[in-house]
Amino acid sequence: MFDLKSLAITTPLAFALCLGAQTATPERPKQQILNKAAGDTSDNPGKVDTSLSSKIAHKDVRMAMKKVADWELGHSEAIFTQDWTYAPLYSGLLATSATIGDAKYHDAVLRYAEKVDWQLLSGRYDHADDEAIGQSYEVLYLERKDPKRIAALKENLDKVMARERDPKKDLWWWCDALYMAPSTFVTMAKITGDRKYIDFVDKEWDLTTEHLYVPADKLYFRDATFLQKTEANGQKLFWSRGNGWVLAGLVRTLTVMPKDYPQRAKYVALYKEMAERIAGLQQPSGLWRTGLLDQTAYKEDEISGSAFFTYAMAWGINNGVLDASKYRPVVEKSWTAMLGHVFEDGRLGSIQPIGAAPGTFGPGSSYVYGVGAFLLAGSEIDKMAGMKGMKK
Repeated sequence: MFDLKSLAITTPLAFALCLGAQTATPERPKQQILNKAAGDTSDNPGKVDTSLSSKIAHKDVRMAMKKVADWELGHSEAIFTQDWTYAPLYSGLLATSATIGDAKYHDAVLRYAEKVDWQLLSGRYDHADDEAIGQSYEVLYLERKDPKRIAALKENLDKVMARERDPKKDLWWWCDALYMAPSTFVTMAKITGDRKYIDFVDKEWDLTTEHLYVPADKLYFRDATFLQKTEANGQKLFWSRGNGWVLAGLVRTLTVMPKDYPQRAKYVALYKEMAERIAGLQQPSGLWRTGLLDQTAYKEDEISGSAFFTYAMAWGINNGVLDASKYRPVVEKSWTAMLGHVFEDGRLGSIQPIGAAPGTFGPGSSYVYGVGAFLLAGSEIDKMAGMKGMKK
């Protein structure tokens, strides 16, 4: 249950949240510009770094996280954006600082938030993608309760909740949205002490699940256009990263959802049944390919979906939601396999480019959301390394 006293909004905060952001709204960048900033493919990425150890020990996990985070920061900090593609990276960088004790990753995110004046992308207030960066704004607000850090975000979330519902289209009509928006709303409830944000999530999550989740398969379609699509083997078409977004979104939502919230058990049950299904689809390599029910149709192991799965299952182990004896081997195998896609300079490859369905890519394909997922996975695996009885 929320401690309303500790979460009480100060007078300056209330004033700022009432007024909302006063900064002039810049024109929204073209999507192709945002997409270009999210990553690239190197035709010659070099050699894989064989010096990284897959041991689940603090030193080894942190070394891998640092190598990947340093490369990404060096390549991307100058072109950071507010786009959804960067939201997992910012969360991953914040988690990296918290894990390895080096503030530079945290400070890079903070500098960018200050640079854009804590604003969201303009132009479509009710799109979950544009709320995803708010997850990092909220983390930074909880560190230092400067009202400006969440004023624009809160104004946007309130506007979303007040909008007139379109009966022909769900707000979160694609499964990726379950990562982008829900935890942002639930954390706002934590900040303000107002449960309306969680109740809103509960209603919208149910609608998305009703239309996209297949209980028999324990997986989500990416969106309604995939309901009748099948793989070459005749199985339903379930996208790996899409389900990675959902499983990781469940983790991020459960992390901030009060333990006594009446509907919490529903989310835990969904998380557990998805985790069981996805663990059973792990390939002998330790990773997952882009199409979950016809993985032989896709040649490449893929990192972004695999990293989100690994992050989510490691969290479940650390929080006593999943049976460690059953899921730890899955997580360890996946972490070991992911390290096989880190190149000597720190580039993390084999990340499927921006898309909505299974596809192909090269070994040098690197995108910020996949790097963010890897860093989040590392942060939870590092916690596993500290668990009593864990092999070092």
